[in-house]
Amino acid sequence: MTDFQSLGLSNILLRAVESEGYTTPTPVQEQSIPPLLEGRDVLGVAQTGTGKTAAFALPVLQIMNRKKPQGKRFIRALVLSPTRELAAQIDERFAAYSEHMDLRHRVIFGGVNQNPQVRALQKGLDILVATPGRLLDLIGQGHLDITRVEFFVLDEADRMLDMGFIRDIEKVIKLLPKQRQNLLFSATMPKSIAKLAGSFLNNAVMVDVSPKEMTVDRIQQKIMFLRKADKRRLLVQLIKEERVQRGIVFTRTKHGANRLVKQLDQSNISAAAIHGNKSQGARTKALAGFKDGTIPILVATDIASRGIDVDGITHVFNYDLPNEPESYVHRIGRTARAGKSGIAYAFCDDSESGYLVGIQQLIGKEIPVQSNHPFHFIGAIPKPGQKPGKIKDKSGTKKRPRNQNQNRQPRGNSHRNSRPQKRGNDNGGHRGGNQSRGQGDSGSRRNRNNSQR
Repeated sequence: MTDFQSLGLSNILLRAVESEGYTTPTPVQEQSIPPLLEGRDVLGVAQTGTGKTAAFALPVLQIMNRKKPQGKRFIRALVLSPTRELAAQIDERFAAYSEHMDLRHRVIFGGVNQNPQVRALQKGLDILVATPGRLLDLIGQGHLDITRVEFFVLDEADRMLDMGFIRDIEKVIKLLPKQRQNLLFSATMPKSIAKLAGSFLNNAVMVDVSPKEMTVDRIQQKIMFLRKADKRRLLVQLIKEERVQRGIVFTRTKHGANRLVKQLDQSNISAAAIHGNKSQGARTKALAGFKDGTIPILVATDIASRGIDVDGITHVFNYDLPNEPESYVHRIGRTARAGKSGIAYAFCDDSESGYLVGIQQLIGKEIPVQSNHPFHFIGAIPKPGQKPGKIKDKSGTKKRPRNQNQNRQPRGNSHRNSRPQKRGNDNGGHRGGNQSRGQGDSGSRRNRNNSQR
């Protein structure tokens, strides 16, 4: 069995990983650390929660600690991250691993006052973790210089592209020196990521630790068919019956997340929302409460959730099915980590059956149906031969989700007439396209595509 010492890490880093409780390298660490210590570029396919931050942070720190330039500090390592939360967590890992090293690090992102960040930059840094927008803003203002970077890390590259950061990334790469070591990590490897990797990686070592199956066996998946108006009541029932201590609920929109938190609170369930319209302080507070157990339920949108790397999540609730099948895989991957098991529920109403078809095609199997609940509705079950995607009405136009009007009904009778009918045994810089700066930067993004909220 491989240990960290056999990977070539220095004694100071071996003490650091021991302090963190690491005993055996994960596959991505085992495959990435040796070539990185040799100075090779690495292209890694690995999801959040696989230990990839340590896979790139440990070798970068070792090389930087061994070769310290004279004079004022300058940014030697640049790590780009799509969201504030993920950037902050990466910076925390650098802090833990470099505790006994004379290296300065800092994280910068939008949505907060830039002055403290500027002051830190003026004092001199060795390692900078940043979201693309704030990075380019400070470069444009003359506060930041990346022309001497020795290590460039692009993390969560697929989500970067999903959020419309491709032009920002290209601009950053053009500002970097030609002589540098590059690392790119992505949860998936579509053609767009392969093309991006080919544009700046040099003779890279390929590290692929993506699951052989799209969804792991340790996750117990269940699909529940129901009317949209019954989703909240079913969610409350499941949370209480199963006594969920740490669970994530995914919604398609920011507004839906806020509304659901209020409804859960009315049912005496402590919950917090995390999405791009929340202030950084609110997001940090929500994550802290989720980690320490004071907030058992976190309601999140897909993009904001990309920065959530919390152990011990037992339940994932797909309150709204995602319109991108890959997002389903990312969502349920938040549970069943470190060899543990988890449960992933998916709620499907009659407007989402096409999304379910796409999800099941992607993962290569049908999700088991759980119909023994009071809200089971056969009208939401996909029709034989149904194609993936949003269902259409009889006129051939895409059917709009039936949400706004239903959710604005008075509380007293909003569900009174929505119980399912019994049928025999009936048992959610620059940017690509028209996107503005992503949630990883300012939280002010206005994107009409609900799936990106």
